[in-house]
Amino acid sequence: MPALAAPALDPLTTPVAVLDAAGTLRTCNAAFARWLGVGARRLHGAALTALDADARLGAALARIVAGESAPLRVRRVRLRYPDTDDRFADVWLSADDDGGALLEAHPVDEFPGDDPALLLPSALAASLKGLAHELRNPLAGLKGAAQLLGRRIDPRDADTRDLIDLIDDEIARLTGLVDRLLNPAPPRVHAPLNIHAVLERVLRLAEHDAGWAVRLLRDYDPSLPEFDGDSDRLTQAVWNLVRNAIEAGAGQVTLRTRVEHGLRIGEAVHPIALRLEIIDDGHGVPEALAEQLFLPLVSGRAEGSGLGLALAQQVAREHRGSLAYRSRPGHTVFTLLLPMRAGAAA
Repeated sequence: MPALAAPALDPLTTPVAVLDAAGTLRTCNAAFARWLGVGARRLHGAALTALDADARLGAALARIVAGESAPLRVRRVRLRYPDTDDRFADVWLSADDDGGALLEAHPVDEFPGDDPALLLPSALAASLKGLAHELRNPLAGLKGAAQLLGRRIDPRDADTRDLIDLIDDEIARLTGLVDRLLNPAPPRVHAPLNIHAVLERVLRLAEHDAGWAVRLLRDYDPSLPEFDGDSDRLTQAVWNLVRNAIEAGAGQVTLRTRVEHGLRIGEAVHPIALRLEIIDDGHGVPEALAEQLFLPLVSGRAEGSGLGLALAQQVAREHRGSLAYRSRPGHTVFTLLLPMRAGAAA
């Protein structure tokens, strides 16, 4: 296909760009620039490697430049220009007569498909209650053991006292979770919280759980305001996600927070929202589990309970948000989207 000038591309409603053999953007149509949220002039000369957030198009472009004539499709590519929001598309690459490639982006939702939580069979509720009942006695034993241990330590040993206090706090939180499974009650009234305080609590748990085996990174947006929520429930949800990453063989886990404006969650558009990403370099989500991942009792590990992601999904719902993911070996991102009050931005 011959290279097209921008005026010839502009009537097309599909985002289209023309690349040279090195992956430099020669031109694009107005739809492509609008879709990325940046002016067409700024895109001229941009490198594909700078736009392709997950570096998934380079291999396809190399095949096209090497002479492969059939168009190549790369599903669910994440594209972005610096300082703009992520865009997702199924991308087609085809050869042009100048030795480069024509890129067509067909926008798609970030997280496709039906909400798996809606597929939950009602019979599983009874199974969860049975499991909760079985957990009560071990938790009571752990609490008693922690109290005995606390009486035996040297009062001057502050580090050990901190660890015992952490054990007490976690036993109390898990006991509350079991009680809610056995005796569902209306959600607690949400109170103002700092999401970074929640994440620091999770990171402390992760440091004690994984030790030096996993590198834990922070990528926080300091402009995030406080918002109303349940800090205990959010701690549980994020800890489940971080622990899953560790158990999936991750050597590095990053907690990333950002403010989103005009974000759609389900059918509602929220003026301001939190995007919390848990990013890891582990084995990724097995393809066989992709469609049932958020269902209770579904786990990729023989020793796993399969409850962590189902609970995290429920916590997202309690906060009128959503939880979804994208995954490939070496790069998995779980994204928690939570709306915040419009006035919180102040």
